Amino acid sequence: MKRLLPALSTLLLIFSAATHAASGPARARLDAFATGLHSLTGHFSQTLTNANGQAAKTSSGTLALEAPREFRWDTLAPYKQTIVADGGRVWMYDPDLEQVTVRKQNTEEAHSPLTVLTDLKQLDKEFKASERGEHDGLLWLRLTSTSKDPQFAWVDLGFNDKGLARMAFRDQLGSTTDISFSDWQRNPSLPVGTFTFVPPKGADVIGDVPDISIQPIKD
Repeated sequence: MKRLLPALSTLLLIFSAATHAASGPARARLDAFATGLHSLTGHFSQTLTNANGQAAKTSSGTLALEAPREFRWDTLAPYKQTIVADGGRVWMYDPDLEQVTVRKQNTEEAHSPLTVLTDLKQLDKEFKASERGEHDGLLWLRLTSTSKDPQFAWVDLGFNDKGLARMAFRDQLGSTTDISFSDWQRNPSLPVGTFTFVPPKGADVIGDVPDISIQPIKD
């Protein structure tokens, strides 16, 4: 998909698992934010900065997640785009291109972006964590992958007294993505179909399409 921000692909891996337990104020705020969390909705604003320090892309929209591994990410500006992880597959839809890309939700994506917040056990498996102190009014926790082939150099989580406020990560090409979160709603009752994606009528569907017949949305 030509306009899928690289950050979104990386996000599907960042929160697949996380850290060897780190004690400290940032980890304490993570624990407090995630304890008892089953579902979550909010808004995001995201900026991608290239290796030369130039802010190349900015987008904003909404997100929703629900345990154990369902996730929805809707980019609303400057263009529309939808990513839905339904527990079995990840669907990516670009309305302008009228194209849907689908692939199996593999082991690394079993807890797609941010869904790790609904399962803190994932925070002690495949990453190292270190306290990064306080700056920009937030307490920061850095995650570093122990994988032999990591998808990113590091990811920093910034917490205020209400929970996760920002996330920043650098990929292996030196680009940095900074995401700000707002308007978190904890454990909301989500509408039926939030994590179900049906390709719109007329859209090209490519990738690992389910064997069942795809029924387009009725006009």
